[in-house]
Amino acid sequence: QVRLVESGGGLVQPGGSLRLSCVASASMYIEVMAWYRQAPGKQRELVASITSVGSTNYGDSVKGRFTISRDNAKNTVSLQMNSLKFEDAAVYYCFVPPSHWGQGTRVTVAA
Repeated sequence: QVRLVESGGGLVQPGGSLRLSCVASASMYIEVMAWYRQAPGKQRELVASITSVGSTNYGDSVKGRFTISRDNAKNTVSLQMNSLKFEDAAVYYCFVPPSHWGQGTRVTVAA
């Protein structure tokens, strides 16, 4: 069983930065950790993923602006979000395959 707890969401102005964190309480080895997001009226989409050896994958809309990282010893994954845009506003979810989701943390981008 995996329990995921996110933190770090909030309100930010366009062009600003936020850092999201997710702590995984797990009794098993975690190979992949990821962040997804879902905006109102839209499908949930992959933001970024990272393997235990640090291989990363990013959604096209966040490449060059967001950085995912993890601490294997602490079972944490973070998402550094820079140059935020209005369209980045969403609920961000931590995810561990195959089906473990966090409760979500809201990111609001407003002037």
